[in-house]
Amino acid sequence: MFSQSDIPETNVDVLIIGAGPAGLMAAASFAHLTAIPSASPLSVRIIDKRSTKIFSGQADGLQCRSLEIFDSFGFADRAWKEANHMIEICMWNPDATGIIQRSDRIPDTIVGLSRFQQIVLQQGRIERFFLDNIQKYSGGAIKVERAILPTSLQIGEERVKVTVRKLTEEEATPPQATTGSKSDVTDGLFRSNLVGDDYEDKNITDAKGGEEEVINAKFVIGCDGARSWTRRALGPEFELQGEATDFIWGVMDIIPLTDFPDIRMRCAIHSANDGSLMVIPRENRLVRLYIQLKEVTPDASGRADRSKITPELIFGAAQKILRPYKIDYEYCDWWTAYQIGQRISPSFSHPSNKVFLAGDAVHTHSPKAGQGMNVSMQDSFNLAWKVGLIAKGICHPRILDTYQSERRRVAQDLIEFDHKFSRLFSGRPAKDVMDAEGVSMAEFKDAFLKGNLFASGLSVDYGPSSLVVKSGDPGELGDRSDRSRSLEGVRRITVEEFEVKQSLAKGLPVGMRFNSFKVLNQACARPWHFQERLKADGRFRIVLFAGDILDQAQKQRVEVFCDKLSSSNGFMRRATPEGAKIDSVIEVLTIHSAKRTETELLRDFPDILHPFDPHTGWDYNKVFVDDESYHEGFGNAYKNYGVDKEKGCVVAVRPDQYVGWVGELEDFEQLQEYFEGIFLV
Repeated sequence: MFSQSDIPETNVDVLIIGAGPAGLMAAASFAHLTAIPSASPLSVRIIDKRSTKIFSGQADGLQCRSLEIFDSFGFADRAWKEANHMIEICMWNPDATGIIQRSDRIPDTIVGLSRFQQIVLQQGRIERFFLDNIQKYSGGAIKVERAILPTSLQIGEERVKVTVRKLTEEEATPPQATTGSKSDVTDGLFRSNLVGDDYEDKNITDAKGGEEEVINAKFVIGCDGARSWTRRALGPEFELQGEATDFIWGVMDIIPLTDFPDIRMRCAIHSANDGSLMVIPRENRLVRLYIQLKEVTPDASGRADRSKITPELIFGAAQKILRPYKIDYEYCDWWTAYQIGQRISPSFSHPSNKVFLAGDAVHTHSPKAGQGMNVSMQDSFNLAWKVGLIAKGICHPRILDTYQSERRRVAQDLIEFDHKFSRLFSGRPAKDVMDAEGVSMAEFKDAFLKGNLFASGLSVDYGPSSLVVKSGDPGELGDRSDRSRSLEGVRRITVEEFEVKQSLAKGLPVGMRFNSFKVLNQACARPWHFQERLKADGRFRIVLFAGDILDQAQKQRVEVFCDKLSSSNGFMRRATPEGAKIDSVIEVLTIHSAKRTETELLRDFPDILHPFDPHTGWDYNKVFVDDESYHEGFGNAYKNYGVDKEKGCVVAVRPDQYVGWVGELEDFEQLQEYFEGIFLV
């Protein structure tokens, strides 16, 4: 054991605690920031108390927005190819005699929302994609350090001091039970909310035999799950608040042997008296069953006896719900159980804005809506670029306050949705319109349909802040906390003024993610989904809808705008570090509406729209056209984005693909004001 003076110390910009999906999303985001110039490279470490990554079970649903983010990192194709695609939802309800019948079919993903649809794939594969991507883009500089336990946290004026200890193999292995029956498979109960807060760490001893280290970090991000050590270290004021229900559900990943006709469809099944069941068809012939356990109820303390929960009990409940259909299995990959509840932390970050919490560390809910992993990853995706650009000395620190106002509001909306949805799913079906205690199946279907939009991740709408210029009250459109009500740098804009601005691009709502439609590269005619050009590399974008560039009056408007953009005293030059490329911090992308074959890149577009490099020549990948392609049709981007094909407009896009500002080409001073409120220019 070391004395305090013997403990080695290291300094880093960012320390991530927890290497699940939220932590790996943060690490990947930092790995992709390496192209942003700074005086010194961004130093990042990520630690996890477990000795290995996940290999089976846990989360499996990936929504549209998560896949769009994966694509911005460059690995959505890997998930898309391996996963099972969720196309249709079948609803099964009891008929007048109590026998379950298929009552409806609806699309699993609302048609036209995204170029991606919901898929399911085991969490371990998703973590593998992240790990490979982090290795590739960080050059091996960022790697998960496993079997590392944080033991103390002190927040200083300049840095956060975190003491960590190396665990033994036994300490780093979670306690698990085995099924002891059809297959000797480990369970996921150690992560379940049915066990105490200390159960997962019961193998960790008080003896400090492992090596210790002090990590001095500018920023700490706690992505360490529902029993977050980081949250507890910040104090009781960060504890999760909420309630649990009496509903207990089991989960099994099996290869089913069954005559149930919709076993390869996502199904929501209500039985007359035996509870409810959700079917999630998985990759490699697996099927996940979420099964209501009516035989298990919480005791006086509010917690169920987990020793009574076995695979036999869970599967027996599934067999009852599915009657008269039969189901059995020989292979079980994983199983667990959980108690439905919704909880959220009062704050997502320490007042110093040096320590942040993300994912399950600040919000928990039931898993049936497929939101847990997705919302958790999107928390850290929202946070990481802000932390990274501030650590690099590029952005103003006040943008960090937007993390809580934006993401805690999303968590609040999620918990409100899950509260209603989980109770409708767990309730007994109403026998008729006079059955007040039963659940109306029409109401359940309506909640399911509305939930599909929310579950896609595409309904997120961030409120006004220094990063989002729109009308409305920052507090009410944020998380309604004192912190969101007192955001700095908010540009006040009237409802009338904002309506005029938003009318310039009705299909690109300010505060929402930049939707994607097909456009053609002006230089080579290749079709692209425009969102594919919005890479997660930490850069802001200015999207210039140049309109009809062949019209002389419109061309002059574009040239005036570009002259201001390339001016030596303009925000773009001042935001770019000396000696760096002009597009290294803010990239300009152009979509015009003239005929591609009548337009020339070098003749018709100012240099700032396709910058010249003395070593590599002109940039041919920044100017696009809304025109017909040879093989992939017509994206009709101007129409779908709601932009006038003659006049165009200008859109400012954040590094996370969310729209921050919309204006006319003549509104350059307002655009400059937007960026000057974000960058340290």
